[in-house]
Amino acid sequence: MRERWTTRVGLILALAGNAVGLGNFLRFPRQAAENGGGAFMIPYFVCLLAIGIPLLWLECGMGRYGGRRGHGHTAGMFHVIWRHPAAKYLGTLGIFIPFVVATYYVYVESWCLAYALFATTGRLAEVAEPGKIQAFLAGYQGLERNEHFEGIGVAYAVFVVTFLINLAVLRGGIARGIERLALTAMPLLFLVGICLTLRVLTLSPPAEAGPGHGVLDGLGFIWNPDPRALLDAGVWLAAAGQVLFTLSVGWGIVHTYASYMRPDDDVVLTGLSSASLNEFAEVILGGTIALTAAVVFFGVVGAKSIAAGGSFDLAFQSMPLVLFSLPAGGLFATLWFLLLFLAGLTSSVALLQPLVALLEESFSLTRDRAVGLAGAATFVGAQPVIFGLGYGWMDQLDFWVGSMALI
Repeated sequence: MRERWTTRVGLILALAGNAVGLGNFLRFPRQAAENGGGAFMIPYFVCLLAIGIPLLWLECGMGRYGGRRGHGHTAGMFHVIWRHPAAKYLGTLGIFIPFVVATYYVYVESWCLAYALFATTGRLAEVAEPGKIQAFLAGYQGLERNEHFEGIGVAYAVFVVTFLINLAVLRGGIARGIERLALTAMPLLFLVGICLTLRVLTLSPPAEAGPGHGVLDGLGFIWNPDPRALLDAGVWLAAAGQVLFTLSVGWGIVHTYASYMRPDDDVVLTGLSSASLNEFAEVILGGTIALTAAVVFFGVVGAKSIAAGGSFDLAFQSMPLVLFSLPAGGLFATLWFLLLFLAGLTSSVALLQPLVALLEESFSLTRDRAVGLAGAATFVGAQPVIFGLGYGWMDQLDFWVGSMALI
């Protein structure tokens, strides 16, 4: 007897949890900043309506169809849908891609948990200065030894804790593990996100700041379109890529989650509901918190420069500088990194579930053994990421698997 989602709300929140990840709060602001701000939003919504949501419905339908025939992974589903020897091998991409992404995603997720702890204990407040915050992150990642960290030991220990949390959720199965996590984590995530958004909307620029540092400047940066940018094909390509990335379309994860739907679950309503929650998290929360805060404190030019430095600079360097300059900065910094950790956790368990489903169904393993084997493979795969961070190992995996293989 295959597992099922026990409630429709649990199914929608689990699908939304899969989609709402670190990319909503880190990748989306960077993409918007690098592609014309408000001009980026027009092709973004066009691609969402014309490509993203229809593909999401398609994958939900394929997943439900495969689940009726006992398949919770794309290799089995493709073979059922297309009776061709190549079908199952093409379907293995829906297992391979999320697994490889999980080998570095869980590590980045663990940074969020660590920084939430550093913010709570006050350690992050001690280094909330432009020069020190960069050195603190580099020391934590093991890229250099400094007065903050002697090595990678702390980062590795937090990674192990984060990894074990993921395995504990997966061992609970669909209903008692993933669905229970979604029912708890997703409402908390939205509550924290709304609190941070309201605080950002009440920010005041530093006393020495000139024009272009207000909240309205930050909101205008994301919402005021520049018609000239609409003629740039690169902006449209970036928007389409962000839509596919944020909805987790093409990963094989939606297929897997949808395979546990009941026969009478509505594909259209489920897909539209989960997509709507994801867009609220990305556009309203993700598009307001980091970018608006950066514009208020660093101006539009400074915000663009920070975004160009990468998503990690935005999350782990500029945001702590902003938040710790406020009253109760430690609380808001803790909430910020808690938000990122919850978003990462709901996505990382989704990344590993297709491999667990394969091991359960194709190799007749128990849930515990399937999770243990998938966890062991992920743990081994994460070692080059952790110890090869300075050599660009994560960047290479993200490009070849998270970009090229996804296409």
